[in-house]
Amino acid sequence: MWEKFNKHFLLGIGFTFLVAIVSILLSYLPVFNKVGALAIAIITAILYRHFRGYPTQIESGIAFSSKKLLRFAIILYGLKLNLWTIIHQGSTLLLLDVGVVAFAILFILFLNKIIKGDNNLVLLLGVGTGVCGAAAIAAISPILKSKDSDVGISVGLVAIMGTIFSLTYTLLFAIFPMNAEFYGIWSGSSLHEIAHVILAADAGGQSSLGIGLLTKLGRVFLLIPLSIIFLIIVNRKRSHKVSQKIDFPYFLIGFLIMSAVNTFIPIPEAILNIISTFTTLILIMAMVGIGLNVSFSDLRTKAFKPMIAMLITSVVLSVITFIVVGFL
Repeated sequence: MWEKFNKHFLLGIGFTFLVAIVSILLSYLPVFNKVGALAIAIITAILYRHFRGYPTQIESGIAFSSKKLLRFAIILYGLKLNLWTIIHQGSTLLLLDVGVVAFAILFILFLNKIIKGDNNLVLLLGVGTGVCGAAAIAAISPILKSKDSDVGISVGLVAIMGTIFSLTYTLLFAIFPMNAEFYGIWSGSSLHEIAHVILAADAGGQSSLGIGLLTKLGRVFLLIPLSIIFLIIVNRKRSHKVSQKIDFPYFLIGFLIMSAVNTFIPIPEAILNIISTFTTLILIMAMVGIGLNVSFSDLRTKAFKPMIAMLITSVVLSVITFIVVGFL
């Protein structure tokens, strides 16, 4: 029985690995390279479930990818941060980032009171829009006790929406005259994922890309205090209903430790690049596992209103940051 479980476990991990590799390879092709491997993986997983059904025999391995690998990816994600650089070189930008994160979450929640979409899904989209896309959603979802289907839908929507906005930014930069540094800060303060910032800001050259990533990483840094705030709020709400409080997401401590390691210990660029590639791979594997939990009925019944709320929030956020960055 153990051998059978072990075989199915490995096949499940292998399945998510295979889809992740195919998604990464596809992301190098024309058109697909604008969509990105993350979005390709999520869409592929959703389509697979729709046409072939959920692969229950290898569920243990898929669950391992969607939960354990996801948390490991978030821990390694901390190596992207240099706390010293963010606090000292990007202190003004960090204040802008605080405003961006707060606005994205509060504004989308305000919109949801009007359109009455799914509360949990809208909150995940607000976090993904305001902070850093899939990584932020993955970090906050255990605190909110979100369903895997909600995580999958929100990650997919953020990935696709962010890609559309990135391409729009690139087009706007080509049409209208913009200072490269201004464009970089605007991209870094308003686009959804790090990959989206790279896609857009690269059009402005190295100076634009550098300041854009610094601005974006400030938002990633805010994932730490934001998670603590959510923990406090959720614990207080649940303490009135049930005696048991939520489990602390200890992987966030790993995220903080990795950030500290990259801040105080010099790590060769080549090693950081290898770890970054590995982090991307296991994050995409996790998203395949999560995507398999999303059904088309979920998309039809739950996704439309939250998607509209995120679209409006993203547009308003882009306009406001464009104006604010002009005064910096």
